[in-house]
Order: sequence, then C-alpha cells, then structure tokens
Amino acid sequence: MFVQVIQGKVSDPDAVRARFDTWMSDLAPGAEGWLGSTAGVTDDGDLVVLARFESAEAAQRNSDRPEQSAWWEETARLFTGEPTFLDSTEVDVDTPGDPGAATFVQVMQGRTSDPDRARELMAEEPADFSDFRPDVLGSVTAAHEGGAWTMAIYFTSEADAREGEKKEPPPEMAAMMKEMDALSVGETTFLDLRDPWLHAPG
Repeated sequence: MFVQVIQGKVSDPDAVRARFDTWMSDLAPGAEGWLGSTAGVTDDGDLVVLARFESAEAAQRNSDRPEQSAWWEETARLFTGEPTFLDSTEVDVDTPGDPGAATFVQVMQGRTSDPDRARELMAEEPADFSDFRPDVLGSVTAAHEGGAWTMAIYFTSEADAREGEKKEPPPEMAAMMKEMDALSVGETTFLDLRDPWLHAPG
C-alpha cells in the first residue's frame, strides 16, 4: 500500500470540502488503484489528507491524469501557504471496527529513534484491545524518512475517545506504551478532525 499525506493551512474549510466532493463525483471513478482517503480541517485551519493507493505507481498514474492536474491546480489556490507532502510505502492498517463509521479522527505525527522496533511494538497489540477501547474503530500508520511517522486513529466519537483516554491500560499494554514513549524523539503533534471526510471507492 502507498499513502500520501498532504497538509497545509486553509482559510475556507467549506470550499475545500466542496473540492473534495467534486473529486469524488468526477475523478474518483477513474482513479485506478485508489483505496480511499481521510481528510479534514482542524479548528486551527490545518487541512490534513491521507490518500491511500494500492501502490506508488497507481498514485503516480492518478497524478498524471490531466483532470487530476486541473483539479489540484484549482484546489491548491485554497491554501494560504505552500502545502507539504509526505509519501510512504510502509503502511500498517488495523481495522477492529469500521473506520468508515468514525465521527472523529485524530491524526498524530512524530518521530521515532527505532522505526523497526516501533513497528514491532505496534504489531503486538493485545488481542483484547477492542474490549479495552471499543471506541477505536481502526488506524492507519505510515512511516516516512528519518523515523518520522503519521498515524490516523478512527473513533466512534470524540466524547468516547476522550473517555477512553482516561482508562488505565492493562499492564502489558502499559509496558508497550512506555517503550514507545522511550523511542519517541521530540514532541508528538495531534491534529483533531471533528468533522472527518471519509471517502472510499464505490
């Protein structure tokens, strides 16, 4: 799988959403290899988009379409500055529930000193995690160069997510979280999408 993360400041979230609605109606049907996208604007005006494709080649073929170039040229005008792009072919998807039913998405970004170990720890999620955090419907984690990473977590609601954050994790999970924290470099950024735009083929 391939994920491209697009970020930037926007001044008119409604106009941006309209552009994504246009993409879904006019361009999505011809986007071969597109698996879905998660997008939204934070309260501070930060747009974040995670576009998922079967492969980097499929994403490139989509970018090369004339209609895609025209759509992006119009959409890019809605940014107040230059948007940033982060690509990843190291993607992990976890779906204990239906992420498409999420009403709140939190995007986290940070850096780890040991990407391989961090990925191993993430894969060791306890089998009963869904019982502990039923509010978590799924996640997408993308690794970038230099140990950077982006993770989108899909929740049933923001209220459920905040309540879940207060829970004391089981010992095994607490140990995993402690080691993850020890591998963290610098501060982790949190981007809350209270009105997430969740799109998928079909």
